[in-house]
Amino acid sequence: QSDTNWWKGTCKGRTGLIPSNYVAEQAESIDNPLHEAAKRGNLSWLRECLDNRVGVNGLDKAGNTALYWACHGGHKDIVDVLFTQANLELNQQNKLGDTALHAAAWKGYADIVEMLLAKGARTDLKNNEKKLALDMATNAACASLLKKKQSAG
Repeated sequence: QSDTNWWKGTCKGRTGLIPSNYVAEQAESIDNPLHEAAKRGNLSWLRECLDNRVGVNGLDKAGNTALYWACHGGHKDIVDVLFTQANLELNQQNKLGDTALHAAAWKGYADIVEMLLAKGARTDLKNNEKKLALDMATNAACASLLKKKQSAG
């Protein structure tokens, strides 16, 4: 029988009970914890989410994945961990049509652009404004990597 005065919680691999009034008064509700961890570059939180089977390809309200946010924030270590997840969707387009590759190119993270391309990210996807990741590139390093990949096929 469940007691509504207590909530089950897990933190750092330990599971226990938390008074429900404490949760209501003190805790921040986070709809997409994996996305938030990726956005903030919080590796331990990201690992905890993955250990608790939070879906790696889940979408937030804008249609973004955790990978999109990791790339947008330049969090290479987070991208590395996400790449280890089975069935990671590299080419998911958000509501604006942008992919993780669009985000990395726009933010100028050549190292992440290179990582995405090495994993097989598509360079031919256009966003809602008909722009490729190459069109979004804000520096020469990103543009060069994307041009090289497109010419290689």
